[in-house]
Amino acid sequence: MTIERVDSNHRMSKIVKHNGTVYLCGQTAADDPSWDITEQTKRCLAKVDALLEQAGSNRNKILSTTIYVRDMKDFAAMNAVWDAWVAEGEKPARACVEARMARPDILVEFTVVAAQ
Repeated sequence: MTIERVDSNHRMSKIVKHNGTVYLCGQTAADDPSWDITEQTKRCLAKVDALLEQAGSNRNKILSTTIYVRDMKDFAAMNAVWDAWVAEGEKPARACVEARMARPDILVEFTVVAAQ
């Protein structure tokens, strides 16, 4: 049983691969506090794309996604970006919850599990 950890630091790994499954750490996009939920969602999903590619996978192989939003008032705007990003017929299992974030400028965070 091999577990590969990629881009690890003292706290976490950005990617963990095990038995043909890819696990991504939570992806946020709070680089600019002026970004709204739409821009943050686009930036998060771009990060997910890049990490999945690095892991030898892609968005069409996502098995499960958990989405954390700071305020459910942003749910519809986040979903508009999500719906445009996920291909028809490739929708993963998904959960979305309202959560307090590590910093107030983070509006959304995505965790992803994908097949390799």
